[in-house]
Amino acid sequence: MPSHHKKLIIANWKMAPNTLAEAGQILDSVDEYLGSLNEKEISLVFCPSFVFLEEVGKILKTSHLEHQASLGAQDIFWEDAGADTGEVSGPMLNKLGVKYVIIGHSERRWKLGESDEVVNKKLKAVLRNEMVPIVCVGERVRNDNFKEFLKEQVEKTFAGLSQDDLGKCIIAYEPVWAISSNPDAHPDAPDSALESIGIIKKTLLANGHLLMANLYLYGGSVTSKNVTDFIQQQEIDGVLVGGASVNKEEFVKILSLIK
Repeated sequence: MPSHHKKLIIANWKMAPNTLAEAGQILDSVDEYLGSLNEKEISLVFCPSFVFLEEVGKILKTSHLEHQASLGAQDIFWEDAGADTGEVSGPMLNKLGVKYVIIGHSERRWKLGESDEVVNKKLKAVLRNEMVPIVCVGERVRNDNFKEFLKEQVEKTFAGLSQDDLGKCIIAYEPVWAISSNPDAHPDAPDSALESIGIIKKTLLANGHLLMANLYLYGGSVTSKNVTDFIQQQEIDGVLVGGASVNKEEFVKILSLIK
């Protein structure tokens, strides 16, 4: 787990880029940028699609990225073995050198119908296979009921976790209404993000968990225009970057703004 003074930047490439050559160009740009610095107080995680995991893992091991970047996956199946067509198991990811796994991303929850119970099973699979879960939670609309919604989602998503296991989770607050792929999207502001992160912390505390170890990330259409607003907040330990992380110029610009 990265130390608290380093900001954690997760690049979620989603269903992009289309070719391994383009993936390599993104990594080359970041490698070149990091190589031009003495030391940058950031830790990076690249989460490519399953088809690029092995090759991206190899590239990360042979560049400046080796010391600052880890390999992440965008999803996992909740069982470690079985006849589950189209799924990828924890042991498979582990063998490829995956260190982090995104769990419960809003696109999987809302577009693909993943319930809190399914997210919870996947979360336990990540922990069982000794990887670090990046657990996405967040409300779909910010209406009068959003606090109750968020509280219930957090309770169900983290149900049955020991104190020790909860402490291993990275929690990404991801308001669905702020995500650029959402037609009604409007950017979030740090105040409402901090309010929601406060609700998540309170909910976990109310369920008897101590929260010393957790890192809290913000994810919701992070770009070079708004990253500074979020990353300078003391309660926000990093960002989960979606579409902008596949645009090499934009992603390097985001990294350059992180102090």
